[in-house]
Amino acid sequence: MEKAREKFIGCLLGGSIGDSLGYPIEFLKINEIYDMYGINGIDDLKVNVFSGTALISDDTQMTLFTVEGILNFENKRKNGENISISKCIFYSYERWLHTQGHPISKEYEYLIEDVISPLFQYKELFSQKSPGDSCISALIRTKNNKFGTIKNHINKSKGCGGVMRAAPAGLYFMSRNKDAFNLGCNLAAITHGHPTGYLSAGAFASIISDLCAFLSIEDAVKNAIKILEDMESNEETISALKKAISLAKEGNPSQEKLSQLGEGWIGEEALSIAIYCALSYPEDFEKALKLSVNHSGDSDSTGAICGNIMGAKLGLKFIDKQWIDKLELTDLIKEMAEKLYNNVESRIHEKE
Repeated sequence: MEKAREKFIGCLLGGSIGDSLGYPIEFLKINEIYDMYGINGIDDLKVNVFSGTALISDDTQMTLFTVEGILNFENKRKNGENISISKCIFYSYERWLHTQGHPISKEYEYLIEDVISPLFQYKELFSQKSPGDSCISALIRTKNNKFGTIKNHINKSKGCGGVMRAAPAGLYFMSRNKDAFNLGCNLAAITHGHPTGYLSAGAFASIISDLCAFLSIEDAVKNAIKILEDMESNEETISALKKAISLAKEGNPSQEKLSQLGEGWIGEEALSIAIYCALSYPEDFEKALKLSVNHSGDSDSTGAICGNIMGAKLGLKFIDKQWIDKLELTDLIKEMAEKLYNNVESRIHEKE
């Protein structure tokens, strides 16, 4: 199980590094990136002059709050409380909404006042890093715990804000890809109501689950496609994943080929870009991440998803220590990964 622990830490740290690498260029066109950073584009984490670290974005923030929600569910489950994991994650997202400077409905004020969140100790998580409109608006409008679900869509958004935070679902259900898929869909549907918005998150969680079971990236993607085939409105997500596999098989990875997959602002595009880059460099964390962020699109989200995939595939030891040392909140990210792993390990032993 020690190798699994390394995958958990690698997945969350890798995603955060990809997020941080892409964050400075998130809204730049590729020619602007080349003008600013040279013909190879951005190739290193950019350290903020004020914090002395490479900043994470809302992608990593929401991923950490997803982990918090899962951990809170595990604690309540062990104490015999009857509550759904989706509700626990929703409550954590409401706490994240608070960190972004938005007023919380009175019915949820106790989540801020009476529930002590360890994440509130970190001022970096109160920094607003261009959070997605779909996430913010969906959480603001939710009343009486009627958050978005697969059956009751809260909106029609298929933005990538659901998929970019779904890696913890794959870790929680490691080696159980269908359960991971379902949780990925459910946590994304809280804020993203279009089927492509939550199916891409489910597929991503399934891929992470299989990577923790030591499958290859391609086999993990193919398994996700098999699960998707039984879902309604699956066409866009399946098509995007198959195109990523096909392009990667052509070899000679390039930004031009990557651009055929879109810009990553919507769920299936962000996932397919990340998969293309991971399949192009399945044994090279650094090359995969650099390819995943240097494009005219949502660079931090595609970098985050690719980093999650590569970290889960390769484990912690394949991530450059210099990048880990530069990253904002490295110790917290490691700690949350460790806590998630320990809870998963404990749950597995319960059933033995």
